[in-house]
Order: sequence, then C-alpha cells, then structure tokens
Amino acid sequence: MAAYVYTSLKLHIDPEKFYVEALDSNELMIIDRVSYEITLVENKGQIPPSAITRTIFGIMGVVRLIASPYLIVITKVSKVGDVEHHPIWRVEDTQVIPYTRSVDHLNDQQKQANHDYLRMIEEVLRQNGYYFSSTYDLTHTQQRLNNTSAEFLTFPLYERADQRFVWNGHLLREFTSQPELHRFILPVLHGYVVIKQCHVNQRPFKLIVISRRCCYRAGVRYYMRGADFEGHTANYVETEQIMDYEGSRGSFVQTRGSVPLHWSQRPNLKYKPTPIISTALKQQDGFQRHFDSQIVLYGRQIGVNLLDQKGFENKLVRAYEDAVKNSNSDNIRIESFDFHRECRALQWHRLSLLMDRLAEDQAKMGYYLCRSDGSVARLQDAVFRTNCIDCLDRTNVVQSMLARRSLQSQLQEVGILSLGERLEDHNDFEFIYKNLWADNADALAKQYAGTGALKTDYTRTGRRTIPGLLMDGYNSAIRYMKNNFYDGFRQDAIDLFVGNYIVDEAECINKPCPLQQPRSVRYTVVTWIFPQLSWTGVGIAIARRARADWSLQLLYVLFWGMASITTLAIVYYNGIEFVDKPKLTQAKAKRE
Repeated sequence: MAAYVYTSLKLHIDPEKFYVEALDSNELMIIDRVSYEITLVENKGQIPPSAITRTIFGIMGVVRLIASPYLIVITKVSKVGDVEHHPIWRVEDTQVIPYTRSVDHLNDQQKQANHDYLRMIEEVLRQNGYYFSSTYDLTHTQQRLNNTSAEFLTFPLYERADQRFVWNGHLLREFTSQPELHRFILPVLHGYVVIKQCHVNQRPFKLIVISRRCCYRAGVRYYMRGADFEGHTANYVETEQIMDYEGSRGSFVQTRGSVPLHWSQRPNLKYKPTPIISTALKQQDGFQRHFDSQIVLYGRQIGVNLLDQKGFENKLVRAYEDAVKNSNSDNIRIESFDFHRECRALQWHRLSLLMDRLAEDQAKMGYYLCRSDGSVARLQDAVFRTNCIDCLDRTNVVQSMLARRSLQSQLQEVGILSLGERLEDHNDFEFIYKNLWADNADALAKQYAGTGALKTDYTRTGRRTIPGLLMDGYNSAIRYMKNNFYDGFRQDAIDLFVGNYIVDEAECINKPCPLQQPRSVRYTVVTWIFPQLSWTGVGIAIARRARADWSLQLLYVLFWGMASITTLAIVYYNGIEFVDKPKLTQAKAKRE
C-alpha cells in the first residue's frame, strides 16, 4: 500500500492535552501538555466536549523553548497543482501553540528570551515557500523515484524522504521516534514549486519546476557562505524541471551551491564585503567531501562558475579551479565564464558563448524520460552545478537557459516539436516559460538574500530594460539594509528552526542568556558619547545664536559637520561592530 499522511485533521485543544483527530480514519493522536507524552488511540470518544476545535492541514512539528514545547500546525493551504495525480499544497499560514498555559514561572530575563525565540520561529514560518504533499514524495527527483523498489514506496513519507530537503526534520523529532505515528508525520519542503498547463503546436502538456532548498548549512546571504567540514554548501538548491505529456514524463535536474571551499564574507557596512578564504582549514577535504557526495547522487559534475575573473571574486575562481585540478577526478569539470565582463553594456547575446561551450556536456548528460507504458527511454547521468557569488541572479539566468534547451529536446522526442523547431518561436509558451523561471528566481532570492532576484527582466523578456535596471537598484539597496542590519536575527531564526541551536531550559537562570550579548567599547563610544556631545553643542549654539555673528555661526556648522563626517567614517571603518550579528552560533560554540 502506498504511503500517505493525514492532512484532513481536527485539532482539539484542552487545558491538559492536545487531541489531533484524523477525519478519514479512527486514529486519534493525544499529546499531553504536561508530561509531553504522545500516544495513539482509536477511541475518539476521549475528546472532551469542552475542547476548543479548529481545522488544520498538517503538523509542522514541535519546538522546545524556555517556557515549554510549542506545537506548530498548518492552518491554511492553497493548491499548487497535481504531479502524477497527486495534489501539491503550499503552506499559507501556521499557528504556534504553547504547551504551557502561562509563562509566570519564568523570571523576567527568561520571559524576554522566550519571547525572542518565539519571534524567531514565527519569522521563519512567515517566509513564503513551504510545500508538501500527503501522497507524493516531493523531496526526490523523478529519476530517483523510478530507481527505487516497490517496497521503498511503501515506507512512510518521512522515512523515505531525502533528509537534505526536509526543512521541518528537526521539529518532527518528537514524533519520529514513534513509528506508529507515521501518518501524522508530514515532511515539508522549502523552496519553490510551480505547475503550469502549456500548449505548443496545439498539444497540451504540463510543465513543472521544483526547487528544493537544502536544510544543511542553511542561512542568509552573508552569514552562510562556502562549505562546512562535511562538504555541505551554503544556498544549495536542487532544481528539477518536469515535462508531463500524455503519461510520458521528462525530467532535467540542475544544482546550485556556494563555491565548495572554506570561505566567508561577513557584512561590515561595505556594499560588497571582501571574501576571506580560510588558510587555517584544509580546503581540499571539504571540497572532496562535497563532490564525492554529489557524484554519488547525480553522476559527473560540470561546474558552471560565473564569478568575476578580476577583483575580489577572482581569488575564489583561482582557488576553485586549483581544487578541481588537485582532485585529479575525471568526474569533475569546471567551466568558468565571467558573466559580468562578457555581458557588460547589456550584451546579453554573449551568453550564447557559454551555451556553446556547455552544449557537448549537455548532450552527453541527457535527461530522464519515462514513456507512458512505464519504460525508461533515457537517464540523466551528470548534472550542471552552477554558482556565482550568491548563487542567485547570474545563476538563475544560466539555469533557465540550460533548462529550456533540455525541454526543447524532450518535446522533440515526444513529438510535440518537430526536429529543428525551436521553443523561442512559440511566443505564448515563451511568455509562460520565462515568467515561470523568473518567479522561481525571485522566490529563491527572497529566501536567501531578502529581496527578489536581480536581472529577472532578462529572464522574463529576453532583454535588459530600464525599469529592470531601476528595480535591480531598488532591490540592491534593500538587500544592503537587510544584510547589514537585520540578517543576524534571520540567521539565528533559521539556526533555531532547523536545529543548529537547541534551547536550554536553564538559560537565564544559572546560565547566561545567549541573546543578551554586550556590545563592544567602540560601539558604545560612537553610539552614546558622540550623540551626547552633539546635543550639547546644538544647545550651546542655540543659546548663543542671538548674539553670535555669522562667522561664529559658520564655525559651529563646520565643526559639527566635520564631527558628523568623522563619526560616519569611524562607523564605516569599524563596520563589523555595527552590523546585526547572529548570537546563537557564538553561544553554541561557548556551550560546546
């Protein structure tokens, strides 16, 4: 019997217990709000008549904070579409419900810390891009699912899911230790899913794009770069494009991820902080672990490196190419293409140079194609791994072009396109295709960098436009503000959500509060002493204004103007002291 998870649920809230009722079965899950014990029964008569009842569509999991555990439930969903007749849902709203009915047992510091932790969880949940299916495994590609046994397909959805892409895996740990609860355990994907009905040559087919964000080394733009010791890279996303025509399904998979070396790029108020490549860590070890796992999962790796080959990005280019050379592997090839230099002055047609260089690799790697009778006509045995500095804007443009070329070949093979016919000649389809990939770009960029993607006017229209350039400028400014003054909190929130930091209930009693870290002396001097001096000077100037001549007034203006400029210069020079930094990773390091 195929695995599935209950999504037609009623949550009954009682002062002592939560009752989660499966509407399409006799099963009732009972969560004790005092002992935290979870039991499964088939007696719905245990639900108290006085309980508060609400409809929910799934359980995201449980997170333990200082006050108590908190139950996270899905309260609103919207249907994205169907994959192989399985409905795919997007999470639209959630609710976080405490086990405890009061926080009066906490001291003031604990109450504040618990409130801050709760804000972090709610911050992550508010972010768009959570998807699930109760009957279909969204975490695996079409090819991987086809290569599994019939027995594997009977395993519970959470057990058989690719754990790299289960974003609520940490939250579900309260349930996964009890196998009998498997129909209540809902794996949730983070990224982007879109399903479109398309027509080419009056023949209908379904086009699906699924972008799966990895929960390992998860984080925000400047606080999560490079690879860790296990080879996991920042902003790693597996993107699968699926074509479904009369029961035949084609699939083309690509990946993206930060340059797989040990490097960082911490915000410091500069528009583009300089990347720092670690000299203390063994670069080849992390690089090799990353690609060893990628080769097992996807086959031969063709790295498409879009970094600038001058300036600070060039150091990463050289280090990346050296690591590839030192690996002595026939399964790793890197193609470097200076995107900004080649396409400067809006010369976007020059991307064809890169596409020509990759044509032979793409022809060899192929794509997955399963016929309507279940026979497998083709397999994809390699993958393009694309990166730029953020693995966002430049990466999105190139991935959409590679995916279009693969789709064109698939449509020719199933008979929708004739040999030599181009997708670009079908304007209605091109409009859908370009906007689909631009929406994918925006979604992934918002999740990592805080704003929509740059250069999406090219993805949407095939050319750069003045409004597109203006929008890029606006998004760049917003990114600057968020990355410098808000992303420390966002990084802490993600670390808490995915389990990189575990809250200790004893925090703020006999252990320090990790969220209350003192600022440096330089920060205190600039943000407190200078304003005091400034307001003192303004007061003196106002008091003496009536009898001061114009030259003295000018002297005051020049003095305080220079003082302000000097302060801004000091702030900029010591920028790392003034940005919003994550606190939980430091607290975890001290705890260990």
